[in-house]
Amino acid sequence: MPFDSKVAGVSILAKVTHEQAAEVLTPEALQFIATLHRTFEPTRQALLQRRKDRQLQLDQGGLPDFLPETRHIREDPTWRAAKPAPGLADRRVEITGPVDRKMVINALNSGAATFMADFEDSTAPTFDNVVDGQRNLKDAIHQRISYTAPNGKQYNIRKDGKVATLLVRPRGWHLDEKHVLVDGQILSGSIFDFGLYFFHNARKSVEIGIGPYFYVPKMESHLEARLWNDIFNAAQDYIGLPRGTVRATALIETILGAFEMDEIIYELRDHSAGLNCGRWDYIFSFIKKLRQRPEYVLPDRSDISMTTPFMDAYVRLLIKTCHKRGVHAMGGMAAQIPIKNNEAANKAAMDKVRNDKLREVKAGHDGTWVAHPDLVKLAMAVFNEHMPQPNQLHVRREDVHVEAVDLLNTNVKGAITEAGIRANMSVSLMYMEAWLRGLGCVPIHNLMEDAATAEISRSQLWQWAKHQARTDAGVQVTAEYLLRVLDEETDKLAQSMGEQRFKASKVVEAKKHLATQITGEEYSDFLTSLLYNDIVEVEQIKARI
Repeated sequence: MPFDSKVAGVSILAKVTHEQAAEVLTPEALQFIATLHRTFEPTRQALLQRRKDRQLQLDQGGLPDFLPETRHIREDPTWRAAKPAPGLADRRVEITGPVDRKMVINALNSGAATFMADFEDSTAPTFDNVVDGQRNLKDAIHQRISYTAPNGKQYNIRKDGKVATLLVRPRGWHLDEKHVLVDGQILSGSIFDFGLYFFHNARKSVEIGIGPYFYVPKMESHLEARLWNDIFNAAQDYIGLPRGTVRATALIETILGAFEMDEIIYELRDHSAGLNCGRWDYIFSFIKKLRQRPEYVLPDRSDISMTTPFMDAYVRLLIKTCHKRGVHAMGGMAAQIPIKNNEAANKAAMDKVRNDKLREVKAGHDGTWVAHPDLVKLAMAVFNEHMPQPNQLHVRREDVHVEAVDLLNTNVKGAITEAGIRANMSVSLMYMEAWLRGLGCVPIHNLMEDAATAEISRSQLWQWAKHQARTDAGVQVTAEYLLRVLDEETDKLAQSMGEQRFKASKVVEAKKHLATQITGEEYSDFLTSLLYNDIVEVEQIKARI
């Protein structure tokens, strides 16, 4: 029997537990997100169409550039964004991860300054994952969260007050929540994630002095930031909070967004908590947006580093822009995880993290990201040594002068290799298989991977096939060659898993989807959108999509 939302026009097509209904999917909360949908869905759809139109321009030979119509915003030195909110002045180490209950507790207890609870790239959005994630965050904000593991081990929030400040990343504008309809229309995943968290936790967050705070992902223009700002204002008005209570850090993780950093801060200025270098998604976006252009073919993923010219320019511009406007410039993710039973490999991995964080703090970043609790102390030590004060907003980087050509500079040392091709294929296949099982954050080859790495990997394979690139050994990369490599990597994975695990896995389904993305022909904008229908949980929904 379908769940009765008790709200006119709102249909929930998935199975709903008593706890989910009582704690998250309440009539009042559903009325709130329905109001946001009815008010802002036309704008969201117009912005998504604008993305398609912009991609067509790029495919036809256009290149990203700074907007002439917003020059006055970039060149006006007088405006500033909001001052840092309580709990956000010192963000030297942020830990990120999915919203499962154990992760939430461990992250809040990790010793990091802040925790970004992620409904986006670290979470496969099954209905249970996203709704139970909301329950977990509500229990965390209301200071009642605990967890008992299957082995009986108890997890609780530490009592010494040294708990990380919570920020929440909803899904991006392109993602839907197909289990919820409003007036027969599929709901935005962004509005579902933001709306439920805000409605249940905004007042309590203010009461305890830390929030409500957000990260907003994958924006491709300042107009998308304007939509978030309008939603923040509408949400605050709805429940009677003063405007400006919300804070949001915008991830600069698209090549188009990099040309509108000032404008994005400006649109969010009363709610802005700065910008973040979402560097892995940024590489993915660079490849995706320029994928039809042979001059932008990149070498192996391992050859693209933060010192690569287009990446270095992006980082320098972000720090300068943020500090000019009085907001935090957050560094990027260290995806390494501790390597057990191999001391030399573990030392090499930790040295990479240390050097990366040292580069960031010396460049002027105000904080950085880690993916594993064991890396918090390492990153904290680097920032404590070189940033004794809460942040580096005083580091103006007036030496930086970045032009459009710098953000598009692909003078990258490196080559396309068979090892790089196989690594991309393996990561894509393994991540997609895990995602289809409901896991969005997966340890692969001693790295904690989310969707961004798989996106880079499959996009490079597509790009190399499209432009018939050659490896350093002179082998031409064709669709046929890549499909043969996919077969071989699938066989390797099957052998490593064993017959029983392989049969219980989603490898066959993942291979089927990946095969459509590596021939240089069909290309889905996002893997998560490509795979989403496979995890939609009710047949009556599948009939609609």
